[in-house]
Amino acid sequence: MSRIKDAFNSNKAFIAFVTGGDPTIEKTKEFILEIEKAGADLVEIGIPFSDPIAEGPVIQEANIRSLSQGTTTDKLFDMVKELRQVTNIPLVFMTYLNPVFHYGYDKFFKNCSDCGIDGIIIPDLPFEEKPEVADVAVKYGIEVVSLIAPTSEDRIKTIAENSTGFIYVVSSMGVTGTRSQITTDLNSILASVKSVTDVPAAVGFGINTPAQAEKISKISDGVIVGSAIVKIIAQYGADATPHIYEYVKSMSDAVHNVK
Repeated sequence: MSRIKDAFNSNKAFIAFVTGGDPTIEKTKEFILEIEKAGADLVEIGIPFSDPIAEGPVIQEANIRSLSQGTTTDKLFDMVKELRQVTNIPLVFMTYLNPVFHYGYDKFFKNCSDCGIDGIIIPDLPFEEKPEVADVAVKYGIEVVSLIAPTSEDRIKTIAENSTGFIYVVSSMGVTGTRSQITTDLNSILASVKSVTDVPAAVGFGINTPAQAEKISKISDGVIVGSAIVKIIAQYGADATPHIYEYVKSMSDAVHNVK
């Protein structure tokens, strides 16, 4: 069984996101281990990019902080290699097509495999162009996670049928960021997904309170939280570890309490 499948095997999954290298590579490593300790089932690691079009201000600023520290993709590969000496938690990169393309698909996914990355999320990868990435990724055992947005409409079933790892269901229109209310008809999107595939579907974008996490867990296989965690890191910097633990524990408990 793959590590990603394992994350969804026994209960609802709580998925946490951090921007790699914010505020430093060493701190990112520490935060990931603390996130695991607090109950997360999978961690997404953002590879910082100068033009992260799907991100709101919180994660955009984290990208800038990370890049100003000299974070590179190679340094994140090294960090994951170190993490793999002490943890088996599923780890997924989140990045954009440009950095992967310029790195070279074959070299990039070989390095993902060598260091212990399980999957990749590429928000700006059009479904029609997915095979040019996925065909290389599968050679190295890396899952390319598909995104389904409220605008996907007639393509939802097509995207879902061709998904691996897990499906990232985008809860709201727009960019990442915390939201007080999520008004998208997630029930119908998730019903369409479930009608064609058994691949787990997790919901992200805007979720930031335990009440939201619990509510969405009742209709999905998991919940993804990014901006709320990145906000804590922005506020506390190198001292964020205990605050991350407290927040992630409250969120993962809310998700795991749903059967």
